Amino acid sequence: MPNLMHFMIPADDVDRARRFYSALLGWQIEPTASPETMGIAVMQYHDITTGPAAAGTLNTGGLYKRQMTEPILDFVQVDDIDAVLAKVAGLGGTILIPKTAIPGVGHNAMILDTEGNLFGLLMPEKK
Repeated sequence: MPNLMHFMIPADDVDRARRFYSALLGWQIEPTASPETMGIAVMQYHDITTGPAAAGTLNTGGLYKRQMTEPILDFVQVDDIDAVLAKVAGLGGTILIPKTAIPGVGHNAMILDTEGNLFGLLMPEKK
């Protein structure tokens, strides 16, 4: 069963948001190289670690400069992104950004569900 594996928080002011989440929740937030192949503009990206990995928890995320009016974005890890994308339209969803390679990470895509909610799919690179 696919699980949530990553989240991304858009921010109008990345430094302000970084200070907020670090102070409020103790999250470790560090700048990282911006992926240029995600289908959107290069962003001021920061990796988030919410705590130690533990069974039943999600402990990684990202913070970035808002590009549009996007909400917090969740990514679902899948084993076969092509098989999942093949089902989207038939179930009433919409593929907003098709399968895109992220070197060193894997492949992702962005989907709108039947209610207009945005989420991402991520198929990790085989290592």
